[in-house]
Amino acid sequence: MDLTLVFKIVIVGIVISIMNQLLQKAGKEEYTLLTTIVGLIIVLMMVLPHITELKDVLTSVMEF
Repeated sequence: MDLTLVFKIVIVGIVISIMNQLLQKAGKEEYTLLTTIVGLIIVLMMVLPHITELKDVLTSVMEF
């Protein structure tokens, strides 16, 4: 796993938390859950290729 992936996930988390704070201050609490879900989907899309790669490696190891 690349270290840049970890930094990208951290940046997404920081941006989402800042957006949630701004939305709460503006009185738009109903959108904070939506932004959190969008952030989670973004991170899952970033991690999904690495999860499939891990699955492939594990299945090749289990064959031996």
